[in-house]
Amino acid sequence: MLDHPEDIHPLFHGAPQGTEFRKLRKRLVRLTREAIEQYGMVEPGGKWLVCMSGGKDSYTLLAILHELQWRGLLPVELIACNLDQGQPNFPATVLPAFLEKMGVKHRIEYQDTYSIVVDKIPAGRTFCALCSRLRRGHLYRIAREEGCTAVVLGHHRDDILETFFMNLFHGGRLATMPPKLLNEDGDLFLYRPLALVAEADCEKFSTAMNYPIIPCDLCGSQDGLQRQQVKAILDGWEANSPGRRQVMFRALMNTRPSHLLDPKLFDFAGLERGK
Repeated sequence: MLDHPEDIHPLFHGAPQGTEFRKLRKRLVRLTREAIEQYGMVEPGGKWLVCMSGGKDSYTLLAILHELQWRGLLPVELIACNLDQGQPNFPATVLPAFLEKMGVKHRIEYQDTYSIVVDKIPAGRTFCALCSRLRRGHLYRIAREEGCTAVVLGHHRDDILETFFMNLFHGGRLATMPPKLLNEDGDLFLYRPLALVAEADCEKFSTAMNYPIIPCDLCGSQDGLQRQQVKAILDGWEANSPGRRQVMFRALMNTRPSHLLDPKLFDFAGLERGK
């Protein structure tokens, strides 16, 4: 990895010099690059809107993408974006100050979707689904206004795995967050370059870099959300059998339609015995 401060993007200034952090950083770069290449995220003339929530994952995403860009491995233009959704006590100056200090091109947008969600969702129900839809709509709009070709999110391996089990347990379908998605209008891609990265590595990286983390519970997210329940289940499995998460994640990349039950994916009716 890079050894001298003058050779590093400002996002890496003050990085720990120990062996463990170097290994972590190298792993993050390798896995992010692997996802970008494996799922064909780079296109000529690409410009990415990198969505920043202020959480550990989005800081990790921003830093690793800039390292890849610095190394000449990511030939796209990057612009960071924070959508301030009007949550109570949101520290509105933290991200603009950080991005300015780091010399990162950015756009800060204020849209009070929080009030809409509070008005529409009955007391005691979770806000996440409606909040996410409203946020996504604004991000697509901003991407178009900035001339971007893709909206880039910081979802990692564990987010993808948790979403799979949420759909399995509550949605009755085998589906999750794909690393690459075309929006409904067909004019923007949505990318998740951290798709192969473990949440624990994002936590270690952002903590080691001392990035100004913004809490993710400012909206008053209720305890007992489906995602929290699934996360607890996966944590228990991982504790009892270390490495279980990675094994399950690999299964998402190794599906066999003929060994499932969906006749739209495999022609069971057309199967014939050998003649």
